[in-house]
Amino acid sequence: MSSIVCHCINIFANNFGRNMLGLCSRKAASVCGVVQSNVGRNRFSWTVLCQRRTLWLQMTAGERTQQHTLCRQVSTRGVHQTTVDPDELKRFRSLARKWWDEDGEFRALHAMNDLRVPFIRDNLLNVHKARHPGKPLGGLTILDVGCGGGLLTEPLGRLGATVVGIDPVEDSIGMAQLHLSSDPDLGERVSYRACTLEELSTDAPGGEAHRGDVLFDAVVASEVVEHLADLETFAFCCNRVLKPGGSLFITTINKTNLSFVLAIVAAEQLLRIVPSGTHDWEKFISPVELERRLESNGFSVQSVQGMMYNPASGAWSWINSTAINYALHAVKLAEKPHTDPQTYNP
Repeated sequence: MSSIVCHCINIFANNFGRNMLGLCSRKAASVCGVVQSNVGRNRFSWTVLCQRRTLWLQMTAGERTQQHTLCRQVSTRGVHQTTVDPDELKRFRSLARKWWDEDGEFRALHAMNDLRVPFIRDNLLNVHKARHPGKPLGGLTILDVGCGGGLLTEPLGRLGATVVGIDPVEDSIGMAQLHLSSDPDLGERVSYRACTLEELSTDAPGGEAHRGDVLFDAVVASEVVEHLADLETFAFCCNRVLKPGGSLFITTINKTNLSFVLAIVAAEQLLRIVPSGTHDWEKFISPVELERRLESNGFSVQSVQGMMYNPASGAWSWINSTAINYALHAVKLAEKPHTDPQTYNP
């Protein structure tokens, strides 16, 4: 058992058993809007979870079934044409100046580079056999979706790839460009744009990517999909901007009881590894569901690997279980070739 799990078990030792039902009821209640959260911004409350459990248990079986049916209908009808969630924009706008503080709110993302950069590099090298000594990703073009301040964009550029980082938060793009300005050589391979994925995939300002005619070798979305308003639009747009055979890399959080306890209760409310309110358990997605969404949009999932963050050491490691965090690599299936496809050339 990993140290973080042991750490959290020690924290919850006295109350975990009798409150786990409250945790599960919290999720069911939040899906259907049975109650609204009044948990303090920086304080975790078992009372609220117990209140939610009581309300849920007071409902008849028929009422519960009706609530679940209503939620499914709302989910089916509520298809967005944008991936952007306004609440998420507001949250990340307030954090934009902190991207490059390695001891701040994004320290876990800085540490994640030890896993996600080799994961992307090695899988791309398996697909693209060409070798460029000293610059293993030389000649490849990568789109970093939801790049924030460029924490992953820059390391991929240093591996030789031409990388475009996009993010709808202009302040984050400003910080990314400011940090990039300190390395003129890297600036020849890395560029940033304040826009959404759907804008880039259809008719982006400046015409760099019009109707999907400009294509990338890879798309990266690391710790992004759990913040999106519409995952279906995301998958569709990723397909549009990728070359046939291109790679899609995603890191995200599974939707399990354990991920709720560790990623929200422990990480946000107790250990404060990330700011309170950063994650919404309802937006988490299992590897099975993510694979289904991707396959319906023309992708074939190649690999899924579990990840674990240890707050004591500040390090990430690969694990056999995908119950909390995981990394996924998918490939766009071959299709009829586009007329005169171009490679992105900023």
